[in-house]
Amino acid sequence: MTLLGMDLGGTKLAYALLNEKGKVLLKEHIALGSRGSQDVGELISSSVKTLLGSEKYGAIGSIGIAVPGIYHAGNGRVWAPNIHGWEDYPLLDEVKKVSGETPVVIDSDRACYILGESWQGNAKGCRDVIYMAVGTGIGAGIITDGKVLRGANDIAGAVGWMALKKPYSEAYVPCGCFEHYASGEGIAGTARMVLQEMKTYTGALRDIPSGELNARDVFTAYVDDDPVAKEVIRLCIEFWGMAAANLVSIFNPAKIIFGGGLFGPAASLIPEIRREAAKWAQPISMQQVNFEFSALGNDAGVIGAAFLALKNAGLNPST
Repeated sequence: MTLLGMDLGGTKLAYALLNEKGKVLLKEHIALGSRGSQDVGELISSSVKTLLGSEKYGAIGSIGIAVPGIYHAGNGRVWAPNIHGWEDYPLLDEVKKVSGETPVVIDSDRACYILGESWQGNAKGCRDVIYMAVGTGIGAGIITDGKVLRGANDIAGAVGWMALKKPYSEAYVPCGCFEHYASGEGIAGTARMVLQEMKTYTGALRDIPSGELNARDVFTAYVDDDPVAKEVIRLCIEFWGMAAANLVSIFNPAKIIFGGGLFGPAASLIPEIRREAAKWAQPISMQQVNFEFSALGNDAGVIGAAFLALKNAGLNPST
């Protein structure tokens, strides 16, 4: 059976076709650009329709979709703060209009990330493991005692709302304190804040229009030893370390795996994040946990979504 895994992010739609053993047969991504609300839903539906119409890699037997926010399994609707207009989007109903008899399953991207790593990545064999995803937003996929932790209303793992800095600010309302400072969007915002404070700074980041400055600009400048970028990344390391420490103290995981779009350039910072976490975490638990980079990188979401599709079709995963 061929599986279709789709991973919707704040800036792109990625999809992949895989076989039952998790081998990727085809992988693509489409930038969302200025799309919002219905346009994003139509992009997903049209992509599903096109892929179902082609049997180059075999007939698609099941579809899994990862979404950046909350998926309400009871009614098939999605709340995704980084997609304009997706406060209560009927994604399952929209996809079923084009999927026909092909089964469709949807889950949060954070759940899919950790399921992908558990199936094909660095979380194989772990019964207590956490995937911290840092991209446009921040979330955590949590497996405890071998099961994905979902909470009473499918919201567990929304760690972007961790309270890590006081006093409270109204700026935290849209996405939470942690995400406000240390997500991809947060890094750009933090850089703007530091630029305002460093009045005498004349480096490369000063030449980028404020509205165009992004996290990759900051990481590029960081590699070049830029003082503003170094200050921004230092602050982010503190936030990532404190958040990881809280997860270690609460869940006592065997591993915390760092991934998401931002942890390509940030992968080299994991040892520093661990040192920061060690200042705050329960000491025995901290000694026992491994901090690792995702083995699947940006493919974790589509592979985890394909895993969902495989299970939803009633098949046992194989490696």
